[in-house]
Formats: sequence, C-alpha cells, structure tokens
Amino acid sequence: MTRIIGIDPGLRTLGWGVIEVVGNRLTHVANGLCRSQGADLAARLLSLHAQLSTVVAQFVPDQAAVEQTFVNKDGVGTLKLGQARGIAMLVPAQAGLPVGEYAPNSVKKAVVGVGHADKRQVLHMVQLQLPGAEIAGPDAADALAIAICHAHQSAGGLRAAIEKARA
Repeated sequence: MTRIIGIDPGLRTLGWGVIEVVGNRLTHVANGLCRSQGADLAARLLSLHAQLSTVVAQFVPDQAAVEQTFVNKDGVGTLKLGQARGIAMLVPAQAGLPVGEYAPNSVKKAVVGVGHADKRQVLHMVQLQLPGAEIAGPDAADALAIAICHAHQSAGGLRAAIEKARA
C-alpha cells in the first residue's frame, strides 16, 4: 500500500487530497482546503505552511505530488503562485517524502483523458475514480487528480522497472 498526497498550490486556497494505492486500486482517504490567513504575504505563506504541515502529520503519506505552476500574463500573480508552490513542495520535503511534479495538462490527461479539460470534468472524473468521496471544492478535486496522476505515473514506472529486471 502506498499513500499519496496531491497538492494544488494556491496563495489564497491550497487544495490537498490523500489517496491510498493498492495494486491498481485507488481509495480516497481525505481531502480539504488550506486557506491562507494574514495581512501580508509572509504571514499568508506561514499560514499555509502550518496548515499543510498539520495535514501531512495527520495523514502520514509516503509520497507527494504537486502541480507545476503555469506562467500567465500577470507576472506578479505568477510569482506569488510560485511562492505558494514552494510551500507545497517544502512541507512534504521536510517530512522526508519524495515529491513528484506534474504539468496541469498532464494531470488532466491522466484523469480525464484530454489535456484541456475544465474543472467540472476533472471533478466528475475524480468522483468516478474515488466513489463516495465528499470533495471539499474544486481545489481539493484538483489535488486528488494530481495524486491520481502520480499514482498512474508511479505504477507505469514500476511496471517498466519490473519488465526491465525480468529481461
């Protein structure tokens, strides 16, 4: 069994989702949202760090997966998102977890089958793959999708390593 935390970085709201993988079976463990608090950027980042650290300590994942930042027209917004992404990578690294990184289109393709799916499609497919999961919101659904993507990528890499070892 492997427990994976997926993290969807955001400065206002950081989504997280934890799944367990046994063979090719995925099971929902938990999901939620970390909402930043504080008057300035440093306080907001500290708030996200504290909340995500609590989640990692509570659910004790074996691996982490974080969505890569895409660059948009707003350079300041992209930079701030990158700082939140730094927190999303730092917390699992502090816990000694390996951290996988995935482009948004790769996540959507792994979960929905197409790289340009919208949030509703991602949510729908996450609900199909994790039946019974009550999802805290779109950012939590994206985080679960990131964890699912990582599970598929890890399984593919493991299969390839086994096949290579047998050859």
